[in-house]
Amino acid sequence: MTQCRFDPREGVIRLRVQVVGPTGSCDFTFALDTGASTSLLSWQGALYLGYTPEMTTKRRAIVTGSSVEYCPELRVHRIVALGRARSDFPILCHTLPPQARLQGLLGLDFLAGSRLSVDFRKGVVRLA
Repeated sequence: MTQCRFDPREGVIRLRVQVVGPTGSCDFTFALDTGASTSLLSWQGALYLGYTPEMTTKRRAIVTGSSVEYCPELRVHRIVALGRARSDFPILCHTLPPQARLQGLLGLDFLAGSRLSVDFRKGVVRLA
């Protein structure tokens, strides 16, 4: 079981997530988003790792607070978060507001088959 600390007063659970792409790897800050069925990487993060989202033909619909948008789906070489690694992992690419200070969202697709525990009193997330 791996655990990660977070600040429960912040309102967002921020996680360090390593993503590996065609040109290398980078540690990003993702939000743990149990309301998102699919994980998401920022457009800028995808470009940094050597992906070309605009050239991707596969698109998937996401429902936002105000509309339905169609986002490119990439398959990242590897993604590592909370001690769990996934290879050839499908992830959507979309812009995120700079004020969020996030490069992605870790959704239910990454967490599937695991036991997630969030302790808001101690500020600890565990994935088993």
